[in-house]
Amino acid sequence: MRINKSIFLCLACLFSAVGCQIKKHIPEGELLYTGATLDIEAPDVKDFKSVEEELQSLLRPEPNSKFLGSYFGLWAYYKSQKEKPGFINRFLNKKFGEEPVYFSQVNPERTEELILNRLENRGFFYGTASSESISGEKFAEVKYSAKVGRPYVLKEFKLDRDSLQIEHDINSLLADSDFQPGSRFDLNSLNKERERLDSELKQKGYYNFNNDFLIFEADTNISDSARQFNLYLRLKNNIPENSTLKYQVDQIKVYPNYSLDNENEPVDTVHLDGKEFLQGTVVFKPELLNDYILIEKGEMYDPKNSRLSSNRLSSIGNYKYVNLRYEEMDFKDSLGHLAASFQLSPMTKRSVRAELLGVSKSNNFAGPALNLVFRNRNLFKGGENFNISANIGYEFQIAGGDRSGLHSLELGLKADLIFPRVIFFVPIKEKFSYSVPKTKISVGTEYLSRGGLYQLNSLFTSYGYFWNANKFAYHEINPININIVNLTKSSPEFDEILANNPFLQRSFDQNFIVGINYIFNYNKINDPIRKHGYFFGLGIDFAGNLMAGIDNLFGENNGKILGLEYARYGKFDFDFRYHFNFNKNQTIATRLFAGIGVPIGNSSSLPYSKQYFSGGPNSIRAFRIRSIGPGSYRPEEFNNDSYFDQSGDIRLEGNIEYRFPMVSFLKGALFMDAGNIWLMNENEALPGGKFSSSWWNEIAVGTGFGLRVDIDFFVIRFDLATPLRKPFLEEGQRWGNTFDVGSKTWRRENLIFNFAIGYPF
Repeated sequence: MRINKSIFLCLACLFSAVGCQIKKHIPEGELLYTGATLDIEAPDVKDFKSVEEELQSLLRPEPNSKFLGSYFGLWAYYKSQKEKPGFINRFLNKKFGEEPVYFSQVNPERTEELILNRLENRGFFYGTASSESISGEKFAEVKYSAKVGRPYVLKEFKLDRDSLQIEHDINSLLADSDFQPGSRFDLNSLNKERERLDSELKQKGYYNFNNDFLIFEADTNISDSARQFNLYLRLKNNIPENSTLKYQVDQIKVYPNYSLDNENEPVDTVHLDGKEFLQGTVVFKPELLNDYILIEKGEMYDPKNSRLSSNRLSSIGNYKYVNLRYEEMDFKDSLGHLAASFQLSPMTKRSVRAELLGVSKSNNFAGPALNLVFRNRNLFKGGENFNISANIGYEFQIAGGDRSGLHSLELGLKADLIFPRVIFFVPIKEKFSYSVPKTKISVGTEYLSRGGLYQLNSLFTSYGYFWNANKFAYHEINPININIVNLTKSSPEFDEILANNPFLQRSFDQNFIVGINYIFNYNKINDPIRKHGYFFGLGIDFAGNLMAGIDNLFGENNGKILGLEYARYGKFDFDFRYHFNFNKNQTIATRLFAGIGVPIGNSSSLPYSKQYFSGGPNSIRAFRIRSIGPGSYRPEEFNNDSYFDQSGDIRLEGNIEYRFPMVSFLKGALFMDAGNIWLMNENEALPGGKFSSSWWNEIAVGTGFGLRVDIDFFVIRFDLATPLRKPFLEEGQRWGNTFDVGSKTWRRENLIFNFAIGYPF
C-alpha cells in the first residue's frame, strides 16, 4: 500500500508539473482552445440521436488531447521547440507530440452556419444557432446552442412524368422506397434513394444509366402549420439517349489463356451454350469453364451476374487476373446491344516452394519447421489444384515451468486434390451464385515422437466439400473422415501413466476413428470500420456410428473392426466472439467458447486427440498449458505425468480483452480469462473431475497485460498474466492473490509469460 501511494503521489506531481509548464509556453496574446459544448433544444423526434451525433461532429477544431487530465502531447511539442531540445524531447514529440490549437483558430460564426445547414439537410428548417465564448487567463472554450423546430414530413412521393419506358420502370420501383408518407425530409436518405434506383435500373438492363440523371424536387408550400412537403422525381433534361435504353448481351467471348504476349497467336473457337471459347492449345476445358459463367446470351445486362461471374472465376484458384469487359455494338432496334469478353490470365501451372517457419500451434506448442510443397494448379485442365507437402518440425512448450521438458518431433507427408466443383456419385449442378463449392480429397501420414514418452504413426484420409455462401459465411463438411493411429513405441514411464489411468488408456486404445464433421463460421469481425464486429463458429463431429452398424451386422459387436478398436462419440463446439471498436485503434474483444464431447456405446472417453484442455497462450493465460482441471482435480505434482491427465470432455471458457495503441506498431492489451474443463463420466484416477451442478464453483480466473507487435500482416504476441482464482485449492481459498512480487517463489508460480503468433481471438 505504501508503494502504491508513493506511485500515486509521483504521478500527481508529474502531471501537475506538466500543467504548469503548459501555461508558460502559451504565447502572449494567444489562448489555448479547450473545446466546445453544444446544447440542443429539440422536439421529441424519432431517430434524432443520429442527427445530434452529426451536429456534435461539427464542433471544430478538435482541442488538444488530454492524458489523465494533462496535456502530455502538447507538453512534448513545447519541449521539442527549445533551442537544444535533446534526443529524449525530440523522440517524445515524434511519438506523442501535438501542435497547439489556439482560440484564434476557432470560427464560431462558421460553425453556427454549419449547424444550421446540417439541420436543414436533415429536414429541420427555420432553426436557430448561437454561441458564447468563455475566456480565462490562458484558456478559452465555446458554448454553442441550437434550437430545433419540428421537421418537415412527407405527404406524397411520385414521379413527375412517365412517358418513357425507363420512367415506367422507375415508377414501378417507387413502391419499395423507404420514402413513405410521414417520412422526415433527409438529404442523406434522398441520396441513398437515388443510389437504390440506379442499382435497380441497372439490374433491369440500363447499362449506361447514372444516378446523376435523377433529380428530386421538394415542395414545402403546402401548409406551414402541418410542416409537410411533396416530393417529385424526374429525369434531367437532355440526358444521353443511350442512357434510357435497355441493353441486351448478344455476344460472349471467353479467353481461358489470355496474355498480351500471345494476343496474336492463332486460336481455335469452341461454341457452347451461346458462348465462344477461344484458345490455342486447350488450357481449360470449355464444358467445365462454362459452368462458372452466369451471363447468358440474349439476356438483359445484369451487373449482379457480371460481378458474380467474375467472383466465381476468381475462386477457381488458378487465375491471376479475371477481367470482364463490355463493348457496345451497333443499334439494331429499340434495344442497346453488348459484347461481353472474359479475359482470364492463368497463374504458373507448376511450382515448388520451400518454407522455413517459426510455428505456433493451437495446441500451444511452438518451434521451427521446414515445409516442402509441390503444386499443380490445373491438373486435369479443369482448375484442379493438386498439392504434395512434406514437413519436419521440432516443437516445444514455451514457458512451461516444470513442464519445460515437453517437446516433440513431427514428420509428415500429405497430398490434397481440390476440385473447384462438386464431385459426387451422381452429377450435381451447384446452385451457389456467390462462390463455387469445392471438393477436397486428402490422404497423408504422420510420425510423432513426444518427449521420449511415446511414438505414434498415423494414417488419415478425408473427402469433403467447402464453400462460402457469401462474404461472411463459410461452410465445410467432410462426410468421410478416417484416422488410424498406432502407438508404435512407449517408454516404461508412459506405460505407468496409462496403467494408473484406465480412462487415458482407453483414449489411446481407440485408434480407429471413422466419422463425419461439419464446420460453420460467420465472420463480421475483421472490418476495421465496423463498430460492432462479431464471429460465430459451430463445429459438429460424429464418429463410430457407421462402424458400430457394420460391427452389429458382420462382426462380433465387441467394439472392434479388423482388430482395431474404433472410437464412438459425438462432439459439439460453439465459439462466439464480439468486438466493440471505439475507433480504428481501440477495441474491447470478448469470446465465449463452449464444447462438449459425449462418448457413445463402448467408448467411456473421447480419443485423446479429440479431448479438450485449458490453459496456455490461446486459452486462460494465467495458467500454464494443461494445468487446469478437469474440475477441481489437482495432480500431486505438475510434471509430464499430469500433462496427460489434465484433459476432458467438456470445456467452458470466457475472455475479455481491451486493446489499445502504444507507439507506432506496438500495441497493448489488458485482459481477463475464465474457464475450466470437466469429464462426462466419473474417473477414479481424477477425483473432482466430473461435471456437476456446482461447476461454476470450479472456474479458474486470471488477468494480465500484453504487448503486440502488429505490422498489419503479422502479429507477435507477448502476454504476462497472474491467476486470481485457482479451482484446485480448497473451497474458501480459491479466490485471491497476495501479489508478493518481491518473492522469487511467488513470481515463479504466479507470473506466467506467454508467447504466441496472432491475436488470441
